Amino acid sequence: MGLIDKFKNFVTTEDDDEEELVYEEEEVEPLSSFEAQKSPIRKVSSETKMVLFEPRSFDEAEEIARHLKSRRAAVVNLHKLQRDYAQRTIDFLTGVIVALDGSIQKIGHNVILCAPKNVGVDGQINLDSDE
Repeated sequence: MGLIDKFKNFVTTEDDDEEELVYEEEEVEPLSSFEAQKSPIRKVSSETKMVLFEPRSFDEAEEIARHLKSRRAAVVNLHKLQRDYAQRTIDFLTGVIVALDGSIQKIGHNVILCAPKNVGVDGQINLDSDE
């Protein structure tokens, strides 16, 4: 299996008729403030339609891709990433969005909106300072 096949298998859904996964809430012990800052990824309810991300490393892009594959939109704030890692994250998420036939748009300085096909996005944000 080639690299392209592996990528396609990662981003495409196996079968649209499959039952949706049901996430169960579990009791979580409170984290110390250091642990809370260290682990920004939290469990998300299956009914959530949009998830907000502020990745601190490129490794978190895979988690964002999982949410997109689960038909959830994602707002990604790239302010905490170095420029080259932010560009790498955008490139990866663009590939995921193309494979899912979704849309991606810049909604602020270093902030992007990634939406799968099932989430419609109306309107456009003008980032020019002229108006």
